[in-house]
Amino acid sequence: MTSSSFPSMRRVLQLLMLLMAVAMLRVPAYGGDEFLPPEQAFRFSAMQVDGQTVEVKFGIADGYYMYRERLAVAADPATVTFAPLELPAGKIKRDENFGKEVETYRHELVFHVRAQSASVPFTLIVTSQGCADQGLCYPPMKSRFQVRPSSASVVPVAPAATAADSIEPEGKQGRIASTLDSGNLGAIAALFFGLGLLLTFTPCVLPMLPIVSAIVVGEHATRMRAAFVSVGYVLGMAIVYTALGVAAGLAGQGLQAALQNAWVLGAFALLIALLSLSMFGLYELRLPAAWHHHLTQASNKLSGGQVVGAAVMGALSALIVSPCVTAPLAGALVYISQTGNAAVGGTALFALSMGMGVPLILVGVGAGNLLPRSGHWLVVTKAVFGFILLAVAWYIVQPVLPSWVAMVGWGALLIGAAVFLRTFDSLPDGAGNVQRLGKVIGVVLALAGAAQLVGVAAGGRDPLQPLAGVLRASTVASTSTLTFKRVKSVTELGAEVRNASAAGKPVMLDFYADWCVSCKEMERLTFTDVRVRKALADVVLLQADVTANNADDQALLKRFGLFGPPGTVFFDTQGREVQARVIGFERADTFLASLRRALGASGAAQPAKAST
Repeated sequence: MTSSSFPSMRRVLQLLMLLMAVAMLRVPAYGGDEFLPPEQAFRFSAMQVDGQTVEVKFGIADGYYMYRERLAVAADPATVTFAPLELPAGKIKRDENFGKEVETYRHELVFHVRAQSASVPFTLIVTSQGCADQGLCYPPMKSRFQVRPSSASVVPVAPAATAADSIEPEGKQGRIASTLDSGNLGAIAALFFGLGLLLTFTPCVLPMLPIVSAIVVGEHATRMRAAFVSVGYVLGMAIVYTALGVAAGLAGQGLQAALQNAWVLGAFALLIALLSLSMFGLYELRLPAAWHHHLTQASNKLSGGQVVGAAVMGALSALIVSPCVTAPLAGALVYISQTGNAAVGGTALFALSMGMGVPLILVGVGAGNLLPRSGHWLVVTKAVFGFILLAVAWYIVQPVLPSWVAMVGWGALLIGAAVFLRTFDSLPDGAGNVQRLGKVIGVVLALAGAAQLVGVAAGGRDPLQPLAGVLRASTVASTSTLTFKRVKSVTELGAEVRNASAAGKPVMLDFYADWCVSCKEMERLTFTDVRVRKALADVVLLQADVTANNADDQALLKRFGLFGPPGTVFFDTQGREVQARVIGFERADTFLASLRRALGASGAAQPAKAST
């Protein structure tokens, strides 16, 4: 398998995984502009597990998600204190509007709240916030529970108690959970073997390819011996993953949290980076002489020659790159930890590692017969694998780094690779096609690296879209957004609408909040559009900022039956609401169509239709 085949293969596998995910999803709980009330979108329940601990559960409807950083607990009276919340790891989501990465939860969230100084009954106050995929952001929601330290139950306090509280929280989701719940070890092994095959084509397994190839080529192995050595390597890797699965079954979700610790990720990334230096010839990676002697004696008794040594290298490789597969492995570990079954955990992770190992065995067998034993080709190959290892190390540690640091690192890595390809040197006379191709690849890498650095300087924070900051800066320089007059209460709104009616002008009321992602999108993408600004030139623009979510903010939302921003309400020249509301985010073309309906119903001049 050539390195050029990885991108296309990766796209195919990504498409397959997307189709599988779509097949496993249920129909969203909303349609059109209909959104669930927050109590139904984020179903709350709790159970007191001992005198000081309450288990809190959120059943999150499909098509909705919650923010990790918005979760908080408090008590009434305030003299009651709590241990720091130990929240499970969420899914990282890049939020361009806030310029940072946030963690979100879907389907179900379970965590424990532990009181440290409670001797009398108190009210537990849990603050949370979530959004809908269609663009609606709910205001922060507070739910209260009466806790009795000597009791074994928890009683909701009005007004938090709703009919939705009696609904059982959503159970485990997806095919993986149902297969694990079945207890069928054959089905579990087959499922995780397939998942292992998919993991093979991620950047996490790439570092193992040069190791397998180096072992086989270094031993001058025949096809049969190469097969034995490769299988030994994979079995060593399988031992580590099997132990990880057994540990997950016994230890629960704490193991997953440990793997996502910044210090753990940093340590393993450093190990991979140090390993990459051996690929550049800075040192030669070998086992201690005493270890090598004993392993050689033991392995010589086997038909594979270096099977034991290969198994040791496989185990070490699995240890080193295990944090890299944390994202896909995390789901498996969570479900395994929920079973509490060490046999299920060991079987699942052994099958997963064997699925990952099949392509490694194929590469090992092929390397023994197809790869040249020495020469300049191997020097170039080692350098390529060295940069792959460096990229994997940076990929592992990227989630715990600021976005701009990650972009600087990718830029330096890409430009460094271009330098190693001698991109900035002149081609020698009579250069062949391979050298010319290397030159082209080097130029592309150099440009990509420069784009990362330019993007950082321009305020970009996404390595996948490094020049977004440059484009945004040029757009902002040539456009401006709308100017709204803020209203803080229903009374202020009524007064402003009456003033506009007296002047014979229609009104547009926009609901906004600083924590609302879709509001930022409306502000940045829709309200800056020249056509939108022109269409609203004779419209009175009011904005209800509900960021604080205080009593006045809630009254404004309740006045129009809204759950949260963004939302846009129109009034005609007589001060009556026009039935042409905009709920959630709309791009400029769609918003213009809504605006035409609203202004047409109000009797005001309509904007011209967008050309198609």
